Amino acid sequence: MLVLTLPSRPAPLRARFAEAGYLPLPDLLTRQGLKALHQEAGRLEAAATRRDFHMECMENSPRHMTTLGGHHIAQESALISTLYRDTGLLALLTALHEVDVLPVQEPVERHVLNILHNPGDTHGAHTDDFPLALVLFIEAPEASTDGGLLEFNPGRRDLGALNEPGARQLHHQAGDAYLLRSDLTAHRVTPLNRPGTRRTVLNFAYTTEDHRTPATNSAHRLYA
Repeated sequence: MLVLTLPSRPAPLRARFAEAGYLPLPDLLTRQGLKALHQEAGRLEAAATRRDFHMECMENSPRHMTTLGGHHIAQESALISTLYRDTGLLALLTALHEVDVLPVQEPVERHVLNILHNPGDTHGAHTDDFPLALVLFIEAPEASTDGGLLEFNPGRRDLGALNEPGARQLHHQAGDAYLLRSDLTAHRVTPLNRPGTRRTVLNFAYTTEDHRTPATNSAHRLYA
């Protein structure tokens, strides 16, 4: 089964990613791939945990969401584990980043499931421990007015930049993906504001051989 439709010419996309630290990858998931991952996420959601707290190490930004960590996913989903290490996907990420991109060995944060499904659900301001995040949309709000938007300020790592001029809010659809330089770009997901709206994503974290940023305890608080 073909799960991904990878861009055949990544070279023109490199400059866009280098400039903003963000690259949209519309329709990265094939129709079959989206259907299979939707079924997989629905099955895994039964084991997910509801989280409602403020993350102290990220300036007390809120977490109102349902999550499942990578250690559970690795045990329960061969499909997601295989997709995470897909050689074609890794080659694409390496071409876009222009540095060899490697799977993360840390089991909790490697690949996670994030579900927003109640009004007010949000993934508050943060940066990630690893340099790259590939976010795959399994479910998404129908319209930007429904909330659940990615918000970031290009080139800004400080969380306060999300409230300053230059911050962007972007809507994505089911089947889309985006690549983010997530350790150097403060980002968050805006709250859902319409009942019945769902935002379900897989977040794949990747690293490089020379990455040395100290890890925080945020991933273990959210997913362990």
